[in-house]
Amino acid sequence: MTLYQFRQRLLTAALAKIVIPAAERIIGEVSATGHCAYLPTAQFEWSKKVEQYTPAICAELKSLLTEITDIPSFQDVSEAQRELTNDDRWKAYVFFVFGTAIAKNCRQCPDTVIAMNAIPGLQNAMFSILSPGKKIPEHRGPYKGLLRYHLALVVPDSSDQCAIWVNDERRTWTKGKSLILDDSYPHRADNNTNQLRVVLFADFERPLPWPWSWMNRAVIALLRKTDLAQQPLAQLNSSSTE
Repeated sequence: MTLYQFRQRLLTAALAKIVIPAAERIIGEVSATGHCAYLPTAQFEWSKKVEQYTPAICAELKSLLTEITDIPSFQDVSEAQRELTNDDRWKAYVFFVFGTAIAKNCRQCPDTVIAMNAIPGLQNAMFSILSPGKKIPEHRGPYKGLLRYHLALVVPDSSDQCAIWVNDERRTWTKGKSLILDDSYPHRADNNTNQLRVVLFADFERPLPWPWSWMNRAVIALLRKTDLAQQPLAQLNSSSTE
């Protein structure tokens, strides 16, 4: 084991056993957005601004989908996803990893980046592409201090057969509309159709009152130092130079 690997294990263990549980207890008491599987988009005024970019984002996405085989599978970007997927039916075109831009991808989709810049506290962002028949098993996100945003871009005609469950609450996607959820609850998704489903998928800082907002950013900064962020960044930067 290298010194780097040893430090990663220590940091990851400390976060999982001490830091994140303590921070999540505080968030449970002070969160300004409440606690539910899906959060009302009206609480996040910026979501309407992002929705206005739907046509421009879809135009950039359409260009990428003409060469969909070049878009990596999610587990090839992030090793942490291998517990959820092991085929090529969940693809990820990544723009940001814990606040760090993937320059090549951002240059390819400038209007999408402009739209994402409207999201306060943006941390992670990508096009999440589910192929026909793909099922993502139940799991939970790494930290309650982040919330998840979906902007629906490609929705199957049989939209009722393509859904997400968060804490056993089922929702479907509507093109050009936002969905905001707390991914610290158990959640899963199914695409039981013969068409693609694509969303602009983003993680952003949960709004908290000061000084807890500062605490939240400190925890996110620690997560940024773990392999949860460092491994995908290394993989994506390596791919961009090949």
